[in-house]
Amino acid sequence: MRQLMKAAEDQALSYFRRLPKVELHLHMEGAIPLPALWQLIQKYGGHPDVPTVEALGARFRYRDFTHFIDTWVWKNQFLREYEDFTFVAAEVARDLASQNVVYAEAFYSPGDYRRRGLDPQRITEAIRKGLRQVRDIEIALITDLIRDHGPERGHVTLEAMYEVCDDFDVIGIGIGGSEHRFPPEPFAPVYERARTLGFRTTAHAGEACGPESVWGVVRVLRVDRIGHGTRAIEDPTLVDYIAEHQIPIELCVLSNLRTGVIPSVAAHPARTYFLRGIPVSINTDDPKLFNTSLAEEYLAIQKDLDFPKREVHRVLEQGILSSWLPDPRKAALLERTRRAIRAIDEDDI
Repeated sequence: MRQLMKAAEDQALSYFRRLPKVELHLHMEGAIPLPALWQLIQKYGGHPDVPTVEALGARFRYRDFTHFIDTWVWKNQFLREYEDFTFVAAEVARDLASQNVVYAEAFYSPGDYRRRGLDPQRITEAIRKGLRQVRDIEIALITDLIRDHGPERGHVTLEAMYEVCDDFDVIGIGIGGSEHRFPPEPFAPVYERARTLGFRTTAHAGEACGPESVWGVVRVLRVDRIGHGTRAIEDPTLVDYIAEHQIPIELCVLSNLRTGVIPSVAAHPARTYFLRGIPVSINTDDPKLFNTSLAEEYLAIQKDLDFPKREVHRVLEQGILSSWLPDPRKAALLERTRRAIRAIDEDDI
């Protein structure tokens, strides 16, 4: 019986790998393939805590959300020069393309590197240079203003991004970081300014904090999308509000499991949100830090949250419709995806 179940899971995983997919909540720095990150660590003299690639992978296991943030900061010390960003951007793009991810809207955090004297505009240019090396995937950029740095620094980074957004396809802003220490409300003027400049908006909320954080981003920041939104489920009135206003949620199921936000995949509210008619997408967040992939995310919701194949297809379509592509391009990608799914299903008959 166990072998039959394993065979069925392997077959399902293979199917999800073949599907064309989109990512709307992906951090560039959390998607660096381990061999590429290992190469950077060696470039800068190695680190005693990670003598091997295997030890590097083992470091990415977390006691809780705070431990994850600490590990994130540790990892970023190995991005020190502009050429490092070009290198990792190309490696991330190749990795995503190999998984049949055809479109992504990826966060990156240029403000994290000011302490090394690196300019956010030149970081953005370096990332775009790397992304242009890979033709099989389109990746738009979302600047994470990093709530830990405060709204004043956020204003500065926002204005810098506006100067280069057209050149390097920066389409939106968000705030990640230590949600449990920095509430969203002080960023309201930054978000208002971002809207006047034509940026789309999202914010991490309901990951490390409860419903009050999600209320803050939908009512005060007035975001276009919610990042995570996991703990919104604790407030039925909030879930009603999100459903009524059709605010898309960028779900990251296995990320929430790895950081201890949920005790099990079965406890994730993804299916409840879906059945309430909330537009949801499935995403990996930091796939190399959580040892996951988008295909594995889909397998998890099918196996533990009872999403049949047709509903997985619908979630995939909701991701396209929740993207910030212009409407004609959404329609084209949606049709292209539906054709690909039909062809894959016909091959499996």
